[in-house]
Amino acid sequence: MFNQDYEKRLLRQQNGNRSSGNWGEVSRNSATDSPSSPVTINYTPPVLLTPTKMSPGRINNSDRFIPSRAGNNWQTKFAMITESGRNGLTTKKARENGEGGRDGLAYTCLLKNELLGANIEDVKGQCDERRALVPLEGMNLFQYTSPNKNGNSPPGADTSSLASYSLSPVSAKSQKLLRSPRKATRKISRIPFKVLDAPELQDDFYLNLVDWSSQNVLSVGLGSCVYLWSACTSQVTRLCDLSGDGNSVTSVAWNERGNLVAVGTHHGYVQVWDVAVNKQVNKMQGHSARVGALAWNGDVLSSGSRDRLILQRDVRTPGLVAERRLVGHRQEVCGLKWSPDNQYLASGGNDNRLYVWNLHSLSPVQTYTEHLAAVKAIAWSPHHHGLLASGGGTADRCIRFWNTLTGQPMQCVDTGSQVCNLAWSKHSSELVSTHGYSQNQILVWKYPSLTQVANLTGHSYRVLYLAMSPDGEAIVTGAGDETLRFWNVFSKARSQKENKSVLNLFTSIR
Repeated sequence: MFNQDYEKRLLRQQNGNRSSGNWGEVSRNSATDSPSSPVTINYTPPVLLTPTKMSPGRINNSDRFIPSRAGNNWQTKFAMITESGRNGLTTKKARENGEGGRDGLAYTCLLKNELLGANIEDVKGQCDERRALVPLEGMNLFQYTSPNKNGNSPPGADTSSLASYSLSPVSAKSQKLLRSPRKATRKISRIPFKVLDAPELQDDFYLNLVDWSSQNVLSVGLGSCVYLWSACTSQVTRLCDLSGDGNSVTSVAWNERGNLVAVGTHHGYVQVWDVAVNKQVNKMQGHSARVGALAWNGDVLSSGSRDRLILQRDVRTPGLVAERRLVGHRQEVCGLKWSPDNQYLASGGNDNRLYVWNLHSLSPVQTYTEHLAAVKAIAWSPHHHGLLASGGGTADRCIRFWNTLTGQPMQCVDTGSQVCNLAWSKHSSELVSTHGYSQNQILVWKYPSLTQVANLTGHSYRVLYLAMSPDGEAIVTGAGDETLRFWNVFSKARSQKENKSVLNLFTSIR
């Protein structure tokens, strides 16, 4: 039996604690509320209750740290998850299906919009986004906060986009994302868009009989004649005929303006023709054997011969200005190319040597001996200052890349066939190579990954000749099967920004 004063104090304590929690329950053993009735106290352990309503700005200060799971809408810190954890393991099959490309990126953006409220409207620009790989250990994947009063939507979510009358299961941002224009997939045709007959086109690895001018005119040496084909009008004209003295054409090369064409001959002299008036304006002697390689540098013409010499002469006054004789090769010179800044000349020969010359020295400033066969294919990169590519013959089959700024070899790729020609794209860091024994193919490479973009076949003989159109989109190839084939291999659009080097002073001077 309880004392009445004690019972009243106990009941007051019970009524005062009901608003903050149920500490106990008091019941009587009888139906009457008499002081003499026995009282039973049932004790209930304390339970922490979270207020359902909170005033603005009020912080829930509790003694237990419980993450907010209201509505099971857990807010994941997506930026902390690594790429491998976010997309799963990238298998070879997934890459082949394009799951790691634009389609996979669009799907990832869609999930971000719907689950995380990222509000991404366009896939463009997301490809360049590279998040730092942060380890998951020690990172909080959940936000330990109280639910906001607007509901359980994640922060940044566009709740206004969930229109009541929308028939789409996704938000307005995701709909705009799905309607964003898709970049057209680049496709290189495996068949030429034009084929021309080229009778008497010689099947000789050491000659250079095809060139394309800046005025869109193709020059071709066929036997003892040089023919011009206009890509604009498709008209063919004969420029010269050397059959009078039993001579034949061994090389042709246009100057930068496209108004003069140099013609190397089997007898060793070089003719210069003005195509506007179909007139020979110069004839330069000096070589004792055939001239198989020509390269212009302004008004200075460099010629390489079987006599192992390289001669440099000014075509305006060949008799008044002393010629420069570059001596170094031990066998026939079959490749000549000036660098884009016109400061260095690269030469390749049948002695398996690749030389780099400057404007002032009569001896090579750099020598590369890694090739195991004749070096005819030479190309300077227009995008990477000082980068030189060269290709070897049948016993070598390799394309090698050189840093001429340091004189060090860089990458090398075995093509499996004799490398006959190389040419860089004018708009992107890609290059094309033509090949002879034994596959006679045309390959398009992406640099510096050196992955093959295209493999084109069609010539039945070695693809010995190569020239690029003035717009940089098409190439023409020639072979001993006496055909010229035109291919669209490069895009006009600049697909990659040119890498600017602080060492390239010529791009900084205006």
